[in-house]
Amino acid sequence: MGLVKNLSIGILGTGLMVLATAAQAKAVTLTYDRSIGSPGFGPGQLFVPQGIAVDSQGNTLISNGRGVNPDGTPNYNLGDKIEKFSPSGQYIGAIGSGGTGPGQFDEPTTVDFNPVTGDLYAGDVYNNRINQFDSQGKFIRSFANGEFTPLIPGRFFFGPSGVTFDKTGNVYVGDFNGERILKFTSDGKQIGVIGGTTGTALGEFQGVAGTRISPVSGNIFVADQYNNRVQVLDPNGKPLYTFGSAGSGPGQLLQPIGIEVDDQENVYVADSINSRVQVFDKNGKFLTSYGKPALDASGNLVPPPGLTDPPFGNPLDLTPGRFNWTGGTSLKDGKLYVGDFFQGRVQVLNVEGRRQVPEPSSGLGLGLLALGAATVTLRKRGQQKPVFSLEK
Repeated sequence: MGLVKNLSIGILGTGLMVLATAAQAKAVTLTYDRSIGSPGFGPGQLFVPQGIAVDSQGNTLISNGRGVNPDGTPNYNLGDKIEKFSPSGQYIGAIGSGGTGPGQFDEPTTVDFNPVTGDLYAGDVYNNRINQFDSQGKFIRSFANGEFTPLIPGRFFFGPSGVTFDKTGNVYVGDFNGERILKFTSDGKQIGVIGGTTGTALGEFQGVAGTRISPVSGNIFVADQYNNRVQVLDPNGKPLYTFGSAGSGPGQLLQPIGIEVDDQENVYVADSINSRVQVFDKNGKFLTSYGKPALDASGNLVPPPGLTDPPFGNPLDLTPGRFNWTGGTSLKDGKLYVGDFFQGRVQVLNVEGRRQVPEPSSGLGLGLLALGAATVTLRKRGQQKPVFSLEK
């Protein structure tokens, strides 16, 4: 968050004139722009949208969830592909298909473009790999086959989570249950590992979810899902600090998933169970939030679907700004794309403002700028076997 120092004149009761330094900080405001996709199983419809990416032409690519029959067996005619929408939100087509062969998916998750090569990388959970395509969607290769930690007791999710890139085009992919980030060259050769220890201490993780490398400092920002926090690492993977704590108040998190970092190192976090997005500065100071949980006609919270239910909240609340869990995210050209996980759509938000506003200075006793957020508590989804995994 950029600070601008302004000098002002203060006159004390004694008549002595002193110079006072007033800090100003850039504010971030999120407003609703539009939605992409609709809930359902037909062409251009979405269920459990996870990863989101925007290409150089402004098309939006969304990884669609795993098709499942009522008995729990995979149905490759449903989902298991990356859906593509035009800049105006019209459905264009799909990349990949359901299955186990080259370029196919069995539960796609994280998805993003390499800014150096232009290639598209997508997590493939049950096939335990990363699929790589060129910018036009032509399959290139799969890599990291079998490298991601499978489901472990007490967890609902597993597999490849957030994908991000450094300035040279190396690929960093979260291993959700491995509590680590795997580092690859752009052609899929593994060259490093960050983390790997379960726990709550600095440098330890419980569910490596969304992962983003800052375009400014090269620091790595990680949504540490079950620790209800964001962890910040230096470019070499050395842990620096964490922010966030469990709860529903401003600055608190309940299982953060998607994460984005802008060119001022403001951090945008999909606070999943709280059904909102929160924004922090690079040091973890809470700035603002957007989003509220879906409600039924009586004003009650709509819970996530059960294991044997269709993958949508019942009822749907498609009011702008209402979410039934926030999931995958993407930040592109002043727009924040947020997966409305159990409502089969992506909501697009304008990232506005960045105007200069007073920031409190303890030495001068300036007034505090209060930023509020709705505080809600959603019950956790009661589920014993995963039907999907999150992009985190």
